[in-house]
Amino acid sequence: MPPRRSADLPPAHATLICVALPGLVISSDQGQLTGHGLEGFYRAGRRVLSRCQLRVAGREPVAVQARTTAADRARFVGTLRASPGAGPDPDVVVERTRHADGTERITLHSAATRPLRLPVEVALGTDLADLGAIASGRAGPELSASVHDSGLRWSCAGASASVTADPPPADALASAGLLRWEFQLPPGGTASLELRVRPDGAGPVRAAGRAATSPLATARASGDHPGVPALLHTGIEDLQALLLRDPAHPTDTHLAAGAPWRCGMAPVEALAAARMTLPLGTRLAAGTLRTLARTQLPGAGGPRFGMIPGPRRDAGVHLPPGCTGTEATLLFPALLAEARRWGLPQPETEELLPVAERCLTWLRTTVGDGTYLCDPQPGGPVRCETQAHAHRAAVLGAELLDACGRPGGTELRQWARELRTAFRQDFWVEDRGGGRPAIARAPDGRLVPQLGATAVHLLDTGLLGGGEPAPGLLDRVQTEQLARLFGSPAMDSGWGLRGVGEKEVGYNPFGHRAGAVRVHETAVAVAGLAAAGYEKEAGSLLRGVMAAAETFGHRLPEMYAGEQRTEGAAPLPHPAACRPSATAAAAGVLLLTTLAGIRPDAPAGTVTLRPMRSAPLGEISLTGLRVAGAPFSVRVSRLGLAMVEEAADGLQLGA
Repeated sequence: MPPRRSADLPPAHATLICVALPGLVISSDQGQLTGHGLEGFYRAGRRVLSRCQLRVAGREPVAVQARTTAADRARFVGTLRASPGAGPDPDVVVERTRHADGTERITLHSAATRPLRLPVEVALGTDLADLGAIASGRAGPELSASVHDSGLRWSCAGASASVTADPPPADALASAGLLRWEFQLPPGGTASLELRVRPDGAGPVRAAGRAATSPLATARASGDHPGVPALLHTGIEDLQALLLRDPAHPTDTHLAAGAPWRCGMAPVEALAAARMTLPLGTRLAAGTLRTLARTQLPGAGGPRFGMIPGPRRDAGVHLPPGCTGTEATLLFPALLAEARRWGLPQPETEELLPVAERCLTWLRTTVGDGTYLCDPQPGGPVRCETQAHAHRAAVLGAELLDACGRPGGTELRQWARELRTAFRQDFWVEDRGGGRPAIARAPDGRLVPQLGATAVHLLDTGLLGGGEPAPGLLDRVQTEQLARLFGSPAMDSGWGLRGVGEKEVGYNPFGHRAGAVRVHETAVAVAGLAAAGYEKEAGSLLRGVMAAAETFGHRLPEMYAGEQRTEGAAPLPHPAACRPSATAAAAGVLLLTTLAGIRPDAPAGTVTLRPMRSAPLGEISLTGLRVAGAPFSVRVSRLGLAMVEEAADGLQLGA
């Protein structure tokens, strides 16, 4: 069999994924783990158990329900008829509760009118394959088992794992990978057993998100829209499940990009998610910044000195892959500047400031005497998205340097002004529809005119002092035109913002950067449009994502198809999307806090509210947020009026 191509990833959209990193379990809706596709228990990216098939009284239970009950666990219910001549009604309910920490509890409930003798068999197996091998079709056959303690054990070169059972099985057959019990259930009786799966030598999963010192506040939302409470609750739960510790510095946590494919550090996604979750406190931002600071490239004077490294990323059909290291390097000082506004303590700001300075020095050195920040590879395009990130880093970075008494702010502001002047002329494509920003300029100066969602970053200008948004690369007329384009049917699918316009060459509703709805980009668009005063367009995109969230059980995937919404329809899942996803979960926080327009300036002791006056979701109340290190609660009425209900002592409401 030829090796599986990356495009042939096993589908994940129809699976139930439970996460408490480094633990992960992937199941079908039938409850049985068959070893097919991605199914199995994982620890730190290795499948420690791939097969767990249950038979009761010689039969597989009939699956009747499967659902996730929390980010880290799922419940499966099956039934069977165990009493001869009892008619069509099942009289035994089989409940399986499966946890990402590697445990599964199986409970039998009898509704029979007479005692039942129920033999139970669990067939187990594993290949001990890593997730990358499974995704590429290179997982090997199941390994031979040996009887071990109260269960079974498997081993291969460099890895071993075991399953133990409580109560111990009456019989264990290594050759068949089989554990057996026999339960006697009185009428109405119950019996249970528990399986524990773990690599040899490993203790129980110690998920960072389950610690009492989680960096994320447990905020709550309520309001007229029925999806508001669930979106925030599920989003925070997913973020907790995706938290990872820096092994060398366990007090520093950051977010994995998403499950099942990206359960490790992805610098851009970690920074973007930390930025969107600043309303839940600054500790995640601080941990993410410290973790990435330790990766900053050394070598003063070299062309990459000061960069935060990152892998290359596909950019769709019209552009070559882009450098996420460039984006991460520009996000670093922007996140630090905004975290300071939300209340990051001054000592932590000063600790991270030299790293941000090196990021900004890299920016100015790389631009040199030119105007634009070009792609790092020779002959690469000048990307619109990159200029937006660079401009925001320069403006926010300049203010950060000034506030901390460091030099360099004046030079950054001057370059940002020059960039604004040039960009408004050089990146605008005139057409009969009013024009649009180009997604890039080719090395020969030719514009790449496709309309894409990456232009949302032109609206994401960042937060300055006094609750004021930073200036943007577009002028007022251009911003109004971009808002109109984002609100058009070509870009607004009814479920969110498409990656590229529906009429563009190369549009593909499932293209992850060529037409699919990416939740992060839609949330950035909503926040940017609302801040610029285009609430009609922002409200439409917001309501679309809320409708999509309901169909996904409020656990939004990182992306889904950009098919046009129709009456009674649901968004089409993308089979390769991560779910949960750090940026999608964090986007829910950004979407809901955008309704209140919270703009803090903790160093100045003020917070400004700029709520969406149109109140697109009706009344909403947000409690348990964090501003200036203290609980912050706000309510927005159906008239779009905001009221602070809880805040830090001395925090003043700005004008």
